[in-house]
Amino acid sequence: MTRRVLVKVCGITVVEDGVLAARAGADAIGLVFWERSPRAVGLEQARRIADALPPFVTRVGVFVDATPEALARTADAVGLDVVQLHGEETLDSCRTAPRRVMKAVGVGPGFEPEAAMRYRDAVAGVLLDARHEGGMPGGTGRSFDWSLARGLRRSLPFLGLAGGLTPERVADAIREVEPDLVDVSSGVESSPGRKDPEKLRAFIEAVRSVER
Repeated sequence: MTRRVLVKVCGITVVEDGVLAARAGADAIGLVFWERSPRAVGLEQARRIADALPPFVTRVGVFVDATPEALARTADAVGLDVVQLHGEETLDSCRTAPRRVMKAVGVGPGFEPEAAMRYRDAVAGVLLDARHEGGMPGGTGRSFDWSLARGLRRSLPFLGLAGGLTPERVADAIREVEPDLVDVSSGVESSPGRKDPEKLRAFIEAVRSVER
């Protein structure tokens, strides 16, 4: 494999972990603005984290069915570069979002590629995550059958992969799905919302080893 796979570390809740992720080689960090998440952050804390990051680390805000006004207000207040949408957002709401959009699509038994393909012309990229009926929209540490996503990379402009990724599993996931980006949260944590330095460095090194 010769192309570079981007790494996003999601669920950052403190400045120290944001800086740690950047120094370890993360390309993007995720700030969760869904109140029911154990990794949720308020505007002031999110702004402190964003301001502490190097200038070329992408700041991603994670939302679930937020109103257009809430998206715009948060994106402006924090300085977000991308919004990642994990709810039932429509194609029109994706097209009119105040920042470039990564649309999360749940994958599970019976998954059809069209569920992801329908967003192809409305967003900057699609993030495949494990489908959780009636539960958390992400960050649970649960995975899905990667073979269900095989071949989607050739049909989408930008493909991200999340769900149960760990330092031990991420290389196999990359070989199977060939994503542009891998998104990790619980797989590099010591507790919800706090990142483990050794796990984080091991994860990024595992990604880079596939490239080599």
